Amino acid sequence: MSHNTFGHLFRVTTWGESHGPALGCVVDGCPPRIELTEDEIQTFLDKRKPGQSKYTTQRREADAVRILSGVMSDDHGVQRTTGTPISLMIENTDQRSKDYSEIRESYRPGHADYTYDAKYGIRDYRGGGRSSARETAARVAAGAIARKVVPGLIVRGALVQIGPHKVDRSRWDWDEIGNNPFFCPDATTAARWSEYLDQIRKDGSSVGAVVEVVAEGVPAGLGAPLYGKLDQEIAAALMSINAVKGVEIGNGFEAAALTGEENADEMRIGADGRPQFLSNNAGGILGGISSGEPVVARFAVKPTSSILTPRRSVTRSGEDVDVRTKGRHDPCVGIRAVPVGEAMVACVIADHYLRHRGQVG
Repeated sequence: MSHNTFGHLFRVTTWGESHGPALGCVVDGCPPRIELTEDEIQTFLDKRKPGQSKYTTQRREADAVRILSGVMSDDHGVQRTTGTPISLMIENTDQRSKDYSEIRESYRPGHADYTYDAKYGIRDYRGGGRSSARETAARVAAGAIARKVVPGLIVRGALVQIGPHKVDRSRWDWDEIGNNPFFCPDATTAARWSEYLDQIRKDGSSVGAVVEVVAEGVPAGLGAPLYGKLDQEIAAALMSINAVKGVEIGNGFEAAALTGEENADEMRIGADGRPQFLSNNAGGILGGISSGEPVVARFAVKPTSSILTPRRSVTRSGEDVDVRTKGRHDPCVGIRAVPVGEAMVACVIADHYLRHRGQVG
C-alpha cells in the first residue's frame, strides 16, 4: 500500500494498524534546534485519546508517545530536534479483535470494507486496519511538532455543529472549549448536545458533526497560485481524515448566497502602515496565498458507520446479510476529530512556511 505520506518539505509518514502492536509516524524535514519533548506531544494526544467521556468509544488507550529518533539534549539538558527524521511510536494496548469476528466475511455498510477488498484483495476486518480512525493518533503527534515550526502559530479547533444543532456564535468563548467533552465554545449549546447525544447512544445510533479550525499567527505570503494553493492543500489534508465528507474555507458555501459587495474583504491602512482587513470572508486566504488574517476552515464529519441497528449488506462470497456492528464505537466521531483537524492544518501551514522560506528567503 502506497500513499501513506503527505507534505513536501515538512513530510509526515504514518504507519501501523488499529489492532496491531503499535502505530506511529516519521516526521521528515523538521528544522534543527527546536525544543521538543514527549510531554509537549502528549498534551495534544490526550485531547484525542478515546475513553474520556461517555460520548466517545470506550476503548482504553493511554496513547503514550515515545520519541525514537531525531532529538538530542544540548549542553544545558534541553532536548532539541537535530534536523534528522523524527520517529514517534504509540503502542496499542486495548485491542479486542474478537469483537469483529462476526463481520470477518461481511462488508459493513458505510465502511471501507468492500472498497479495500476490491482494491487489494485483502482487508483487515479487525477494526478496519489502516482505514480506522485509530491511525489519526499519529497525525496528532505530528501536528504537535508542526506547531513549533512556525513562530507564533496558534491553531485551535471547535465543534460547531452536532446533527442539526449548531452553536450560538454570539456566545463563542475559546476558554469554554476545555470545560466540556465536545470542544464546544458555547456552554449552553454543550448542555443541549449532552441531552441529544444521550438519546443517540440509547438508540444505538450515531450522528454527524461540523468542526471549525482557526489558525492565527499565519504570516502573509504562504501558498502559491494554481497548483500550490494554501486552501487547496488544507482542503486535501482535511478530506484525508476518516469520515470527512466536505470542507470549506472562510464563508465557504455560504458565499454563494452573497453579493460581491457583501463578500469582498475591504481594506484600509492601519496605524502600522500596513493594510488592515475589515472582514475575513475569505478565511485568511486570497488567490491561494495567506493574507495574514486568521485561516478559517470547516469540515463535515459523517455519522459513525458502526451502529447497533441491523443494516442490509453482502458477504465476500456474494450472499445477502444483515450486519449489526458490535464493539466500542463513537456515537459522534466528530468529537475526537477536533484535535485531528487542528493537526492537519498545522502540518500544512508548517510545510508551506518552510516552502515559502526556501523560495523567497
